[in-house]
Amino acid sequence: MPPAPPRPPHAAHRAPGWLWPFMLLLGSTTLVVAWSSLALATGLQHGWLGLLAALEAAWMLRLGGMRPGWPRRLTALAATVVMIVAVQWLVAAGHIGAQMGLAPWEAAPKMGAFYVWTLARLANTWLDVICLVAAPLLALRIAR
Repeated sequence: MPPAPPRPPHAAHRAPGWLWPFMLLLGSTTLVVAWSSLALATGLQHGWLGLLAALEAAWMLRLGGMRPGWPRRLTALAATVVMIVAVQWLVAAGHIGAQMGLAPWEAAPKMGAFYVWTLARLANTWLDVICLVAAPLLALRIAR
């Protein structure tokens, strides 16, 4: 029997193309929970974690086998924005919900977008805002 032709080294470690949505969802959910928990425990927003969210989104898409290009870049940007909004919403809900005896996930559906926007504007420092604005741009850049 003739030997099998050698496979290129990069093909041996390529993930299937259908894996990226699951990896992105798992990684994003984990980061949102960790970031929200840290912010609620310390009383600070920790906007620098937005940059980590951008890195995580791009990394999960690459590891999940999504092809390079604009779809991957825009997906990383969108995932980063969704993580930032989710954290801001859960942190605001955690602070307000605690006063009513509710967990953050119980208080989150009861809060309006304008109220969350107002609380986030009051809670974030200028450094947090810079990091939160830079995070989607970082995701767009590194997810190429």
